[in-house]
Amino acid sequence: MTTTRIKFCGLSRPEDIEAAAKAGAAYVGFVFFPKSPRNVSLETAAALAAEVPVGICKVALTVNADNDLLDRITGAVPLDMLQLHGQETPERVAEVKAHYGLPVMKAVGIATADDLPALDKYAAVADQILLDAKPSPDDDRPGGNGVAFDWTLIAGRRWPVPWMLAGGLTPENVAEAVRLTGVRQVDLSSGIESAPGVKDPAKIAALAKALA
Repeated sequence: MTTTRIKFCGLSRPEDIEAAAKAGAAYVGFVFFPKSPRNVSLETAAALAAEVPVGICKVALTVNADNDLLDRITGAVPLDMLQLHGQETPERVAEVKAHYGLPVMKAVGIATADDLPALDKYAAVADQILLDAKPSPDDDRPGGNGVAFDWTLIAGRRWPVPWMLAGGLTPENVAEAVRLTGVRQVDLSSGIESAPGVKDPAKIAALAKALA
C-alpha cells in the first residue's frame, strides 16, 4: 500500500467510488461548481457519500460559495471536509471553519515564486492547503484543467499544516512529482479521466500502482 495519501476528486458515479476505494483513496471529492464538467447535484452527492467506505474523507469542493450554498451542501451531504477553491480570503477561510465546524482545505494557485507567500497566510488559518496550478486568465474554472506548475518551486518546502499537490497529475508523472517535491498527499481529477468528468477505473488503478 502506498504511503502517499491520494485524493480522487470530481467523482460522480457509484463506480467511481468503488474504484477509488479499491485504489486505497484517503479522500474522495465532490464538486459543487456549475462550470465544472464534474459538478454534481446535492442529491447525487448525498447518494454517493453514502457509498463511501468508513475511513475515507468525504470532501466538498466549492468556489467562492456563500453561506447559503454551504448551508445547503452541508445540510444535504454527510461530509468530513470543505475545500475552498476560489478567491476566498484568509478571513473567509477562518469564518467558514468556525461557522461549519468542519476542517477546511484551501486551494492556492501557483505559477511563479511570487505566489508562494500566500501559502503561509492560508496555512495560518486552514487545516490543510492544496497547491494547484494557477489558471490562466482565459480559464473559467480555478482547477481541474489538467495543467501542472513548476514543481521545483516547492522542492523541499514545508508548511505547518498538511499539504496536498494538484494540477496536471497523471499516473505517468505522479511518482516524479512526489520525488521532486516530497509531497505526501496528491489530488487527481482530470488525470484519471477518459473524457471530461468521466473517471476511468483503469487510470485510477494505474495511479495507485504508480505510487505503490
